[in-house]
Amino acid sequence: MNRLDLAIVLAAGDGTRMKSTTAKVLHEIAGRSLLSHVLHAVSELQPTHTRVVVGAQHEEVTSHLNEIASKAHPVLQAERNGTGHAVRLALEVGAVDGTILVTAGDTPLLTGLTLTELFAEHIKAGAAATVLTAELPDPFGYGRIIRDENDELLKIVEERDASEVERDIVEINSGVYLFDAKALAAALTKITTANAQGEEYLTDVIAIMKADGAKVIPIVVNNFTEILGINDRSQLSECASFMRDRINHALMVSGVSIIDPATTWVDFTAEVAPNVTLLPGTSISGHTVIEAGAVIGPRSTLTNCRVGAGAKVVESHCAGSAIGANANIGPFSYLRDGNDISADAKVGAFVEMKNSSLGQGSKVPHLSYVGDASIGTGTNIGAATIFVNYDGVAKHHTEVGDYVRIGSDTMLVAPVTIGDGAYTAAGSVITEDVPAGAIGVGRAKQRNILDWVLRKRPGTKSAEAAKNVKGSAS
Repeated sequence: MNRLDLAIVLAAGDGTRMKSTTAKVLHEIAGRSLLSHVLHAVSELQPTHTRVVVGAQHEEVTSHLNEIASKAHPVLQAERNGTGHAVRLALEVGAVDGTILVTAGDTPLLTGLTLTELFAEHIKAGAAATVLTAELPDPFGYGRIIRDENDELLKIVEERDASEVERDIVEINSGVYLFDAKALAAALTKITTANAQGEEYLTDVIAIMKADGAKVIPIVVNNFTEILGINDRSQLSECASFMRDRINHALMVSGVSIIDPATTWVDFTAEVAPNVTLLPGTSISGHTVIEAGAVIGPRSTLTNCRVGAGAKVVESHCAGSAIGANANIGPFSYLRDGNDISADAKVGAFVEMKNSSLGQGSKVPHLSYVGDASIGTGTNIGAATIFVNYDGVAKHHTEVGDYVRIGSDTMLVAPVTIGDGAYTAAGSVITEDVPAGAIGVGRAKQRNILDWVLRKRPGTKSAEAAKNVKGSAS
């Protein structure tokens, strides 16, 4: 039958070389877990059933599986007795006919296109087993593909069991297989643990099938990076770089300008429209959406943000915020979760905002904190203004109207409302509402104590400077 009946994803490994409290397959690249990347590729084949073999930290992995692929069935491998054992457990959940895919859960670069092509070749050849292989510059650690004198697949030998001659072979087993269900079930009954690791190797079924006269074919992958597995943090980083390059290439082909692809990181889950410009050192993560004409960077981070057309975000960190069309953010702005920055608004240098809205054309130009506030249209917040939103127990809201002018170094002590068209005097502490069109002044009268420096700081340079002025005046 020309359909995939069952996909088995092996995700039970301990991942000890990761030296992590997180299960290996839950580590992330480009906004998705390793397991999620694999399941996305597998989904291109639309399998009737998907079974994921879990083991190490299985509760965490199963919980994550429910979030990303709720129809996939977890299969517990309590004792890790090898890949053959894992596949046998998956088959015991329920017998299937037709074609079975087996792949590892730690190969995030594997694509649905490659799996689709592999499936087509398997069906066309009428094979009992098809193995995806690759030629690696450094094959260390991978099982070697052993071919016979007719260049046909003879067997697969694991690294630990390979001879010196076999270890020189650069064609390796990717860990991706397609099997006829009945042939696989029969071969699994014949595998043993007579190997260096004392485990049931799935790779042994290839030689068993060959010995039984079944047709087994190898297919070499076009791009070897697709089959790279992850066992440690170094390999995780390597695969992340390949994924970054793949994503950036696709974006540039679609019309996005990326000035320095090597320092620009975009998650799979993000959406970047054509004619966006990403400058060096930019990170776009989560479910961020960036509309056409926006310029992001340099050295900016956006996480779960929406950026309108023509907006600019310069050397800033933004999370969970909406940035309107033609708005300007930065440099050195910090937008925390819950902000709604309207079109043509400005959040300038060394400004932090949290859970606040900024109306169209309004500005918070520099050196200010805005928390739990609503700011209307055309309003200007002067330098060093602080929205005092927290009383030590609860957060309180500040309402600032349209076309308001907040003087520099104003403290707005919430809860407080500044009416439309109102002003506050520079240096004020505003604790009461300011009516529309009024000016709020909340500062003590200045007094000067004459000759204080001469009396209290004699001998200092300040005192000498003051004395010189007094002397010249006399």
